[in-house]
Amino acid sequence: MILPAFQYHQPQTIAEAVAIANSCNGDFDFVSGGTDLLPNYKDRLNPRANVISLSGIKELYEISPTKIGAMARLVDIENSKNLHERLPVIPHTAAQIATPLIRESGTVGGNIMLDTRCFYFNQTWFWRDSKDYCLKADGDTCLVVPQEKICYATYSGDLAPVFMILGTTFVLEGPDGRREVSSQNFFTHDGITRNVKLPEEILTHVIIPSQAQTWRANYMKLRVRDSMDFPVMGAAIAIELNERTIEYLRIALTGVATTPLLFDEITDALVGDQLTEDLIDDVSDDIMNRVTPYRNVAYSPQYRKAMIGVYLKRMLRGFLPA
Repeated sequence: MILPAFQYHQPQTIAEAVAIANSCNGDFDFVSGGTDLLPNYKDRLNPRANVISLSGIKELYEISPTKIGAMARLVDIENSKNLHERLPVIPHTAAQIATPLIRESGTVGGNIMLDTRCFYFNQTWFWRDSKDYCLKADGDTCLVVPQEKICYATYSGDLAPVFMILGTTFVLEGPDGRREVSSQNFFTHDGITRNVKLPEEILTHVIIPSQAQTWRANYMKLRVRDSMDFPVMGAAIAIELNERTIEYLRIALTGVATTPLLFDEITDALVGDQLTEDLIDDVSDDIMNRVTPYRNVAYSPQYRKAMIGVYLKRMLRGFLPA
């Protein structure tokens, strides 16, 4: 598996990176750790003529309980004493991503911007040539849900659902300046478009509300091999209780749709209710029944759907007062 030829750029500032992107006429990719992008390039999955590295931009490495830079390494998040003390769910989640070696290179921004995955996409050129190409790479029809408009590849990032339940904001910088987008409004239902970031924009930081430090939160993931695989279902919950009374509750899923899913329409209605075994069963089953995974990653859709309910019940019971 040999990388295709490309021009490699190493800007030292955000402005320089944006300027280089503007000069490439759309034929470029930004790269942070490269642990997802470069294996795709080796499989000839949408390679570009220009690759713009963000590794030289020092301001993107910040790590604090209220602001995390997109170039912060997963291993540094995992080992951050400050985050362990104030927002332990973030290092807990980072520690579950891939392998220790990959976490040495992988970044927060890279995990948020993770490309969607699918049986028909994440294959070698030889495999895809024998099977026929898909809408996401070289073809004109989605092979999961046959049609020509929307790619149904699955989003499998671990950090996104955690950032969503914590009410974070993503900072983007591009040719038109800086803008902020709520994490819950960042992703789009299309495995190709994936999010609202414009091509020449850079995801620079994640802003975390200070109030998130008062909430209890957890993340669990289902995967084939616990040592390294992407989630085929991941669940994140943040909660604040006054004894058993729910004062804040958010639940998000990853690995079951083209985007991470947030269920505020269910959980907002539970504020003021008592966290009981019956409520836990009801909300877990309600969320499970609203999700329809597709047959495009490991494990069957039926099993992944059932495990949504199992994982949510496990985590919610863990929040019950002793």
